Amino acid sequence: MRSFLTMLGIIIGVASVIILVSVVNAYMSYMTESFASMGTNLLTVSLTNLPSRSLSVDEMYGFFEDHTEEYDAMSPTVTVGGTVKHGSDSMSATGITGVSEDYLRIKSWELSDGRNIQYADIVGRQKVCVIGAYVASELYGSPERACGETIKVNGYAFKIVGVVEQQEDDMKDRGSDDFLWMPYSCAVKMARNADINNYSFTITSLIKASEYKTLLEDFLYEKYKNEDLYTVTAMSEMLDSLNSMIAMVSAGLGGIAGISLLVAGVGVMNIMLVSVTERTREIGIRKALGARRSVILQQFVIEAAVTSSIGGIIGILLGSIATSAVGAVAGLNAVPTPAAVVISFSVSVGIGLLFGYMPARRAAKLNPIDALRSE
Repeated sequence: MRSFLTMLGIIIGVASVIILVSVVNAYMSYMTESFASMGTNLLTVSLTNLPSRSLSVDEMYGFFEDHTEEYDAMSPTVTVGGTVKHGSDSMSATGITGVSEDYLRIKSWELSDGRNIQYADIVGRQKVCVIGAYVASELYGSPERACGETIKVNGYAFKIVGVVEQQEDDMKDRGSDDFLWMPYSCAVKMARNADINNYSFTITSLIKASEYKTLLEDFLYEKYKNEDLYTVTAMSEMLDSLNSMIAMVSAGLGGIAGISLLVAGVGVMNIMLVSVTERTREIGIRKALGARRSVILQQFVIEAAVTSSIGGIIGILLGSIATSAVGAVAGLNAVPTPAAVVISFSVSVGIGLLFGYMPARRAAKLNPIDALRSE
């Protein structure tokens, strides 16, 4: 019972480290995947156009065409607020965006039915659109039925020419499948805004993301002469920052949980001191029969190490089970992190050796005659 109570601190400490680090990593991985799904090779540009300083869509396309080695695709993005409707069914949460023919490639998505928006649609301001799988399923029953049908956007009739393949297993309002794309020339007219303030670029090399971002910023500075009038955001830089935060949070939580392992080490030392006191006569007999100091030291150090090792193994099993249970409840793919398992077990064994050494050293230094006289 005493040995089990000694191990209990180790068990709780190891399990705590594994659970905290693994669950936090699972949550952060979910966040990282969410960012990555937006495109790590994506640059987003936000402009503030003034009467005296503005940038036209033709000028932005001119810059893009002069730097096709750096940028793979570009699309203006115009957000239109409103409702999409078919018959008596309507959807008010659907994201309505005006885009170019390159936007599908920027998103790295594929069509399940129909065709994409074309350059001719943009030039001719054709009332055509591409919708997400969720919109097609909710309003028409399936993507196949939606193609070729008419959908109303804020009262304007648009022909559905394409449906993007499903992106999420569980489709829902405001999800990745709840959208409608139209030619940006139509969106500008519907939004009653002559200026386009947002653009999306994809870069050809992730390694040179910072360089290509600077190139775009230099072009915008030449036009605006004021850095407050534009913003260029690189998704790869945001992802790097997120990964750094993940590492810091994991290390911090692991350190906090590791405090319980330190407390457990004190418990190991106390129990070993009691054990040495109770077994003083045994130590005296062994030393009287010729046992060297190193043998006595080894005996008690191994005992402490075995106690903490067994506690570490039980802690790993308990932590692994608890991690899966917590992940299932939270809806996360939480699995025990190998690094957390190895580090926590190594620390538990190290604590057994460290805190077991002092009592073992005390036992090894006992005088055989004094030990034999002990009751």
